[in-house]
Amino acid sequence: MNKKYFTVGPTELSEGIAYNYANAVENNIFSFSHRSKEFEEIYADTVKSLKSLLNIPDDFYVFFLSSATECMERVVQNLVEKESFHFINGYFAERFLKISKHLGKNTAFIKSEYGTDFNWNDVSISDSTEMICVTHNETSTGTVLDAKKIYELKNKYPEKIMAVDIVTSVPYYQFDFNFIDAAFFSVQKGFGLPPGLGVMVCRKSLINKAKGLSDKGIVIGTYNNFLNLAANADKNQTTITPNIPAIYLLGKSCEAILNKGVDTMRNETEKKANLLYNFFDKHPNIKPFVEEKDLRSLTTIVLKTELDTNKIHTKLEYNDFVVSSGYGDFKENHIRIGNFPMHKFEDVSNLIYLFKKF
Repeated sequence: MNKKYFTVGPTELSEGIAYNYANAVENNIFSFSHRSKEFEEIYADTVKSLKSLLNIPDDFYVFFLSSATECMERVVQNLVEKESFHFINGYFAERFLKISKHLGKNTAFIKSEYGTDFNWNDVSISDSTEMICVTHNETSTGTVLDAKKIYELKNKYPEKIMAVDIVTSVPYYQFDFNFIDAAFFSVQKGFGLPPGLGVMVCRKSLINKAKGLSDKGIVIGTYNNFLNLAANADKNQTTITPNIPAIYLLGKSCEAILNKGVDTMRNETEKKANLLYNFFDKHPNIKPFVEEKDLRSLTTIVLKTELDTNKIHTKLEYNDFVVSSGYGDFKENHIRIGNFPMHKFEDVSNLIYLFKKF
């Protein structure tokens, strides 16, 4: 039996990846120059499918980078001159903050107790803040924010750039990009692809902000600054030789979800998440880390336990199931389970059956 990967990323590969990859190899697609018309068609097709799937407006660029962490760095470099404000609800939100600090920016933040919501009434953002940085679905804690809170924040501070980490949010969670200026994700989670591609979506008007910083002599990066990324995106090209297989496969993954039906994908995700949460709510030794149900991620289920997690992992792997360990300080007493579109209901049921033995 092949192992079933219920990890939070990299995770189980989506169905059809082997066929699409083999087809691309057979047709020499991965030998195309990134300056060729053939690659421009791949770029354009992937962007079109991605925008259709995620309802991204036409006035947004799609940039292809190496990872979501690089996206964090690029968005700060290109859009923040002096100060950013961060919502900290887990370790990846902390990473966003640390990157801004390392780039020499002034930073302010509000922090929630991990696994809980922010006190939104306490949020006060200074006039000097240029960009608000939010992690919608915190992979380290399994906490998801109500997107409406993000929209309300943008309404309250319309002049601030709203940058949102949607790494483990998409493609399940839907966003209104009227209230988001920049967002980013990586493909090895919700899209079930091999790692190695970060995707940044950015409002086209923000390129003027990057140009303004550059004109002031502020370093906004070298080849992968927003000016170069935008100039190449206008031609359906990239600044440097990109991960062509990942871009090609991302387009095919988006097409597959669209063909299956976005509502069907969401209904299946919810059904699987409910099965997991209902089981662990009743488990005597393993419980959901996030206690408030409205804050529980449906794509990243995080569990807390006093049992020996190493023994749990060993038992699961003996039965060909792999889940993620906890993150950071939670490594030894948390278990994280990915629940993405490629994960099958039957496999979720079998995973729960194994947990019944603990």
